[in-house]
Amino acid sequence: MSTQAAAPSSPPLVASKPKKQPYPFYLGGVAATIAASITHPLDLTKVRLQASGDKGMIDSIKKTVRTAGVRGLYDGITGTWMRQMSYSLCRFWAYDESKKILGATPQSPAWVLATAGVMAGSIAGVVGNPGEVVMVRLQGDFAKPPEKRFNYKHCFDALFRMVREEGPSSLLRGVGPNVFRSILMNSSQLASYDFFKAELLKTKYFDDNIACHFTASFAAGTVATTVCSPADVLKSRIMNASGPGSSSTIGVIRSSLATEGPMFMFKGWLPAWSRLQPTTILIFLTLEQLKQLVDWKRGSL
Repeated sequence: MSTQAAAPSSPPLVASKPKKQPYPFYLGGVAATIAASITHPLDLTKVRLQASGDKGMIDSIKKTVRTAGVRGLYDGITGTWMRQMSYSLCRFWAYDESKKILGATPQSPAWVLATAGVMAGSIAGVVGNPGEVVMVRLQGDFAKPPEKRFNYKHCFDALFRMVREEGPSSLLRGVGPNVFRSILMNSSQLASYDFFKAELLKTKYFDDNIACHFTASFAAGTVATTVCSPADVLKSRIMNASGPGSSSTIGVIRSSLATEGPMFMFKGWLPAWSRLQPTTILIFLTLEQLKQLVDWKRGSL
């Protein structure tokens, strides 16, 4: 009886996993706007400490409530929204695009991620500068004597009046320190979040869940606050000033060193940390949840 040779069996077909679509470019801006709205009172206090003679965080909050009521803790909220939907939207988008250019992955070395942050910060610092000036002025106005206040009604009123009264160049006031701070912020906050998240996921203690996101963002917030403090102080003082010669970075440094000493660069560190820490945590927790929502709507969760 003849036997028929068995045909070689072909390997089973495995359906290839579809390539994940990129997330909408605006997710980072939305997440940052939500987070900044929640932490606005602390951001307001930080700006007023840096731009005025208030002695401490609690004293500054008490002064705001005493002079403008509890509602005063939300002075300048429209400026915050304008800033987040220009600067933050741009920086998250530019960071993702920069990582693509560099071929960066979550397992990339820290310096590659930091380089992507530098590239993103350079772009976002310029794009977001008008919103940054508007936010700082709206938040710092009530800390000034009445005769020196700008008395802007909202962010668009501030934008139009600045162009009309001070010229278009006023929108770039403090752009040097702001771009420098933006570079520091993105290379420290965004890059360190990605770095810490990847390192945590290498351990057996963390999965890609809210505990991992919280821990990575907590570490990123502390790093970013310390790295950015000097540029943050200079940016606030220059943008909050007006008049000829008041926008000179060197002039502000010399004046501040003469009157307060070198530690002026870390004035407001505690309220800056108190604001940036929860903001950083809220931004990344919200962003990760928004990404999950997008995945769910696409049916890829």
